[in-house]
Amino acid sequence: MTAVDIAGETPATAPSARPVRESGRRHGLARQLLGNKKALSGLCLLAVFATLALLAPVLAPGDPSLINSTGSQPPSGAHWLGTTTKGQDVLALTLWGSRSSMFVGFTVGLAATGVAILVGLASAYFGRLVDDALTLMTNVFLLLPGLPLLVILAAFLPPGTSTVVLVLVVTGWAGSARVLRAQARSIRGKDFVAAAVVTGERPLRIMFREILPNMASVVMTTLLGCVVFGITSQAALEFLGLGDSSVVSWGTNLYWASSDGALMTGTWWVFVPSGLCIALVAFGLALVNYAVDEITNPRLRSVKKRRG
Repeated sequence: MTAVDIAGETPATAPSARPVRESGRRHGLARQLLGNKKALSGLCLLAVFATLALLAPVLAPGDPSLINSTGSQPPSGAHWLGTTTKGQDVLALTLWGSRSSMFVGFTVGLAATGVAILVGLASAYFGRLVDDALTLMTNVFLLLPGLPLLVILAAFLPPGTSTVVLVLVVTGWAGSARVLRAQARSIRGKDFVAAAVVTGERPLRIMFREILPNMASVVMTTLLGCVVFGITSQAALEFLGLGDSSVVSWGTNLYWASSDGALMTGTWWVFVPSGLCIALVAFGLALVNYAVDEITNPRLRSVKKRRG
């Protein structure tokens, strides 16, 4: 085989190297997550709540808001988590509430992370005027007080799940966009990105095929944080009476418990289940988030090895 033949074969074999490496990185991160005790515990916890949300019509058939028993009954064999002041089954309200709360949380997480990715990548890649404009917009949203803005938007928009999602996405993307912009800017100066620019790759391809895959851990952390923000903020809005009180969710359960004076009357079983569910889902997401940091952060890995 001549040198010319060898030179001719090199370009044909080179393009296949990067997909293998990128696929290996993604699969390696997935394997490490599944092998991490914190991540596995968090994922199992989230899987339990997701299963309960999906099976709510089977486990608690019918309308959970119907009054079908004596009010303020403590947990018993007939009603495992007791009944509300009105006589509604608390277990049914909790199971059905998981459907709305989990849906809103993960929808807000995905949407807010998507907006943050678009703003962060565009700002870091194009720079100059685009960066200045997007950075200014991001800073404006960061400077606006979060809770008052949530309250104002929720008060003036028609009540409903879509309104809650819209309000939380509008107020929840800016902080994540700043983090992703900083990460993208550091990757923007790498040699492989410069090589892609020189070879005439389109900006969108460079952003989403060259830069974004190298931000997987940061994007995952951002997503988990936005999901927690979505679930807790929805509960806060609905607890304040700014959501749709006819929709069963963990937040509306807490709202009705407060309105009925559950804390003052000592009927703890009315508000504890929904509050505990919010805390457990947030805890599960935090475990996965910490595991991602532990896997991708060299300092945390070295600390873990020393302790081991």
